[in-house]
Amino acid sequence: MSRADLAVVDTAAVRPNPVWSLGLLRSELGTTFRRWRTLALLGVLAAVPVLVGVSVRIETRGGGQAGPGGGAGPAFITQVTNNGLFLVFTALAATLPFFLPMAVGVVAGDAIAGEADAGTLRYLLVAPAGRTRLLLTKYATTMAFCLVATLVVAASALAVGALLFPLGDLTTISGTRISFADGLGRALLIALAVALSLAGVAALGLFVSTLTNSGIAAMATTVGLLITVQILDQIPQLHALQPYLFSHYWLSFADLIRDPVYWDDLVKNLELQALYTAVFGSAAWARFTTRDITA
Repeated sequence: MSRADLAVVDTAAVRPNPVWSLGLLRSELGTTFRRWRTLALLGVLAAVPVLVGVSVRIETRGGGQAGPGGGAGPAFITQVTNNGLFLVFTALAATLPFFLPMAVGVVAGDAIAGEADAGTLRYLLVAPAGRTRLLLTKYATTMAFCLVATLVVAASALAVGALLFPLGDLTTISGTRISFADGLGRALLIALAVALSLAGVAALGLFVSTLTNSGIAAMATTVGLLITVQILDQIPQLHALQPYLFSHYWLSFADLIRDPVYWDDLVKNLELQALYTAVFGSAAWARFTTRDITA
């Protein structure tokens, strides 16, 4: 089949029905979560709460407090010994700056470029998918990975926290006490907020993936951009730029442990992620729908 024929098949009146679209999404989800690379990433993420929990347990075994100097350290870590549920918040705070977005960057960067590298992208487009529908399916799959990865961290942290530390009513950042059930509900809400915080990274990675036929190059570029943004967000001289960086409000999920909840930074974070998704999603669509597919 010639390239012209492929273009006709790709853009002509082949309109897949919703059932076919769900089948495409199901196929993409199955392919993504069966890969050894994806399972390895989830395994590393699940191991982080174990390492944090065991480290805190060892450090406080003699009655001391977690963190250097008896109380300093990452957010929430000083409260882990009092309530194992705080290990969920600590683990998410520890993985969000690098581990979680790196894993998402790998999956998103490989979404299109990996198919081109393997020589399967052209055959996906010959099927009644269409470029726009395929791109949306890839993004939906990446966002599904964001949610699963976040829940893996939270579930691992909750299991380790329950094994190593007591559970019970939760003392919020505001100093009030809420029930364990309420605290568990907030933990689930925080996991959802963290997953949505990765929407901008997912869109950026998908855009980079449309620029090259090399999956490795796309993944490396996405992770490199992520590290660059993280560095820029730590330079005091760039304080005027930092509120517009997609990582700036990532840790705003801590406001969900206040009573009442402080929503301002949470809303700013979601608005910023929506903006990055719209900008880089549109750029990915413009590039992919006009790209000459040869692989």
